[in-house]
Amino acid sequence: MSILIRPAVAGDAPHIVEMVNRFADQNIMLPRTLESVLHSLGDWLVAVEEEPTFTTPPILGCGALVALNETLAEVRSLAIHESQQGKGLGGHIVLQLVQMARIRGFSQVCALTLRENFFVRLGFELVDRWSISPKVWQACIYCRKFHRCDEVAVLMNLAEKPVAEETARPAAWNHLLKWSEWQPLKLAYQRPLAEIERG
Repeated sequence: MSILIRPAVAGDAPHIVEMVNRFADQNIMLPRTLESVLHSLGDWLVAVEEEPTFTTPPILGCGALVALNETLAEVRSLAIHESQQGKGLGGHIVLQLVQMARIRGFSQVCALTLRENFFVRLGFELVDRWSISPKVWQACIYCRKFHRCDEVAVLMNLAEKPVAEETARPAAWNHLLKWSEWQPLKLAYQRPLAEIERG
């Protein structure tokens, strides 16, 4: 089987929604609507068989690159058809999304994931999820697992930092978000969790 990863077109949108929402039903990712996929179609990649047969799924995988601010983009909705899982297709899609981020001028790419080792093998690093832009949480607040989130944050730097900057700051520092900007989000997350645990 020869697989092609290409930009999504309008005809792919229903298949993207069906695949993503199938995994969303398993609490693996957030659901997507047809309208949201069509609105952001230029941000999506799909994997398809180059010479499909009658039994070939319409798409074998998909993923999106979402701009969070002028320097940071997020890999979202990475989904691989069950028949292709464990074959490396997800990694190829992520690396093409990273290349898309480079072309678009982003200096960092992040993701929230249940499979941090998958992203670490691709060159991402584990980071504090509260250090990521608050825009990433605009989607998360609609998740049923928001107050008991088991995802971790990963980040890849696309631009090399000057040596002086590397040595001047602690290794954990990543200037994505000022304390004053993410603290209200952190408190909003922790307060209901504490109430649930008391409960």
